[in-house]
Amino acid sequence: MGERRYFGTDGIRGRANTHPMTAEVALRVGLAAGRMFMSSDDRRHLVVIGKDTRLSGYMIEPALVAGFSAAGMDVRTFGPLPTPGVAMMTRSMRADIGVMISASHNSYLDNGIKLFGPDGYKLSDAVELKIESMMDQALDADLAPPDALGRVKRIDDAQARYVEIAKASFPKGLSLQGLRIAVDCANGAAYKVAPTTLYELGAEVCAVGVEPNGLNINAECGSTHPDALAEAVRMYRADIGIALDGDADRVIICDEKGQVVDGDQIMAMVALDWARRGLLKGGGLVATVMSNLGLERRLQAEGLTLERTKVGDRYVMERMREKGFNLGGEQSGHIILHDYATTGDGLMSALQVLAVLVESGRPMSELAKQFDKVPQRLENVRYSAGKPLESEAVKAAIAEAEARLAGVGRLLVRPSGTEKLIRVMAEGDDEALVKSVVSDVAAAVKAAG
Repeated sequence: MGERRYFGTDGIRGRANTHPMTAEVALRVGLAAGRMFMSSDDRRHLVVIGKDTRLSGYMIEPALVAGFSAAGMDVRTFGPLPTPGVAMMTRSMRADIGVMISASHNSYLDNGIKLFGPDGYKLSDAVELKIESMMDQALDADLAPPDALGRVKRIDDAQARYVEIAKASFPKGLSLQGLRIAVDCANGAAYKVAPTTLYELGAEVCAVGVEPNGLNINAECGSTHPDALAEAVRMYRADIGIALDGDADRVIICDEKGQVVDGDQIMAMVALDWARRGLLKGGGLVATVMSNLGLERRLQAEGLTLERTKVGDRYVMERMREKGFNLGGEQSGHIILHDYATTGDGLMSALQVLAVLVESGRPMSELAKQFDKVPQRLENVRYSAGKPLESEAVKAAIAEAEARLAGVGRLLVRPSGTEKLIRVMAEGDDEALVKSVVSDVAAAVKAAG
């Protein structure tokens, strides 16, 4: 595979108004993707564009619109809408391509561009590389003639449509009546749709992180800062807390005591519930190499499998489609319910947890502990230049660590897809061993980087 210049593990991402997250690159993305997804027939071609609440979205969106319309594609903009909502609307509006402008759980300083194909799935690596090669061609190549430029319209009811789709994923005979739910929308894309959905299903909703100002997305709130949610749960005496991230494709849950429940426990809860109800397909679920060993053991005890993939919800989705699974996700709370969505959906995942809560009649703190976690330690090591993982000293440290963990745990060392970071993770039943292994490997990486 060729060297990626723009696209990372999840679209193009970077510091706003700094290469590659500039208006010029966005214009080139629009032109290149527009040209690529326009077939030779003479029908009108359509792109749909959603975004989160970042200030820089006001710069990126018009540049994309200009690129797509200059290529001859009609454009429909949604305004703030969760990433999964954009994927759904791409399919439901029969669009040729969908675009989400978001840097997910990052701060307002960053932004990103994610692309979806007409089927609502994220584009493959091969298609992204092809778009990259077209982006570097001259800007005036293949521009549409004046009478064939794309037309642009705003779709005002996109949020209402997404609310209806989300509500339809909640089991028909159940209601959220009598439940008090704290929801933290991270001042992001779901700041309207999440509280509305929960309210319309009958819950008493206590919403925080619903006052976006362009700069406060994910700022000390949302799924990456669960303290804000835990505080809201305790303050409002809620039965459960739900925290989404900036583009609402991931979720973290808090129980009624304010204790955080991560994506692994949520996946176990939904998988075991679906298995009981005969809804689980594929005989288990798909998760990444980061998911806790305890999850794997619990599923195995119930006769279910855990398939592991590289980190990134795109890779989870690919494996799910390839092998017929309908549930998968990441420890970070990216959970994919393939019966309802083509990408991670924080709100719909929360609704599945709420369904278990309502049906069981038990408090969330009891349901939250689906398995005992195996001690796991993660250290992120920053580096400034070079490729530390290619250093002989680092390779030797990794080999030694793997030998020490053989049969009692596992080690994972990988570069971040979005930053100059090496992630060192180990887990095993012996916590002291896990700690020592991680610090040894991290020290070798630091010395090399």
